[in-house]
Amino acid sequence: MSETAEEKKKRRPGAPRILIAGTGSGCGKTTLTCGILYGLVRQGYSPAAYKCGPDYIDSMFHSRVLGIETGNLDSFFTDDQTLRALLAGRQADIHVIEGVMGYYDGMGFTENGSASEIAALTKTPVILTVNARGMSRSVLAVLRGFLESQSWPGIKGVIFNQLSSVLYPDIRREAQKLGVRVLGYVPRLPEAAFESRKLGLVTPGEIEGFRDKLALLYDSLKDSLDWDGIWELAESAPDLTGFAAGEEKVFNGIKIAVAKDEAFCFLYQDNMEFLRHLGCEIACFSPLHDSGLPEGADALILNGGYPELYADRLEKNGSMRRAVKRAVENGMPVIAECGGFMYLHRRLQDEKGEYHEMAGVLPGDCYRTPKLSRFGYITMKAEKDNLLCRAGETLKAHEFHYYDSTCPGDAFAAQKGGGRAGWMAGVADKTMYAGFPHLYFYGNKKAAYAFVEAAEKYGKRRKNITISETVRGKDPGA
Repeated sequence: MSETAEEKKKRRPGAPRILIAGTGSGCGKTTLTCGILYGLVRQGYSPAAYKCGPDYIDSMFHSRVLGIETGNLDSFFTDDQTLRALLAGRQADIHVIEGVMGYYDGMGFTENGSASEIAALTKTPVILTVNARGMSRSVLAVLRGFLESQSWPGIKGVIFNQLSSVLYPDIRREAQKLGVRVLGYVPRLPEAAFESRKLGLVTPGEIEGFRDKLALLYDSLKDSLDWDGIWELAESAPDLTGFAAGEEKVFNGIKIAVAKDEAFCFLYQDNMEFLRHLGCEIACFSPLHDSGLPEGADALILNGGYPELYADRLEKNGSMRRAVKRAVENGMPVIAECGGFMYLHRRLQDEKGEYHEMAGVLPGDCYRTPKLSRFGYITMKAEKDNLLCRAGETLKAHEFHYYDSTCPGDAFAAQKGGGRAGWMAGVADKTMYAGFPHLYFYGNKKAAYAFVEAAEKYGKRRKNITISETVRGKDPGA
């Protein structure tokens, strides 16, 4: 007889966790992860979710399912201690980690940064997702190959995606002979599928009937998955308590304005957590819907996203464009990544080829290209002192974009992971970092401190000016 949620909570050994890996991109691991998370919530648990690597969109799916923010686990950006601390630091009944690409796929032709590396570093049991569509017995060869390729024996379970219930008993019997626990299957459910676009899945907010699709998926999974087996596997993970992120300097009274809406939706929640840990207040605003920046902001973060899909609406919000330009030109510290970088340009080309006026901080135009311009992890070496670091110092970053710029910048010498290619990237000075590369604060702590310190200095200067103008009888906002 299955235990209740309360009974499992009482006997859990501290940090139950699983990692949902895949044979490759598009095998169904995001759908399966969302289905498992939704099922756990329906069963009365409070799960936490994570995404291996630098992906934003899959994390947005996790957040939409759970109704809470989720995090990333990235072994390129962070050291082993920090990565384990990020996993151990969240309180939950069970931790569900989604892998990245194929289980063994990392930087270049290595496992560095792969789901397999993260599973090994955190000693997390792995459930492999194998897409069985168009196959029957051949799925056993795929499974055998993945099992025999392990450098660390982490694959403990398997779930077959898009498998017929008729074939499942035979495949289950034969797969168990390979020494792996078969935890069920996902039938073909085209009506529950998540749509895709060029960066992968569309965002969950764009999927019509998202909750209905989840409910439909769970109606199938509640009978086709071995939920007790998934729990037993999760509870076999060793405890991760004892890992701490370390003491950080705490700042007081600093407000960071963070762009967050349909157009600017790619942000690491871990970055927001890091800033809050430093004592900062996060004030989210919408370049699409709001008329100006949050009052009293000391710094600005313009996240990535899809501004090209909303270029006409961004152009029409002239008061926001002017407010952003005025703030940056007045010396407000700003980090503008990818889509945020595009917004700072003079003009942005939409997907139809038409150009629209943007904030005008940077003199160039952003335009679409027919193929992926940059993709993957990079290390950036500063050519000069700037907002985030000194000349010669390095930052870890990630790029993934189809757009390019007539003024991409030359503040950093970017090097592809593995040293295979290099180029110049980013516009930076004492108060600005703007470029296509995305930054992860837990992997660039010194740069994050520098940004917050610049915000503190700007805030003091702003407050002094306000006090001075008030004494003289002037309106500070004039």
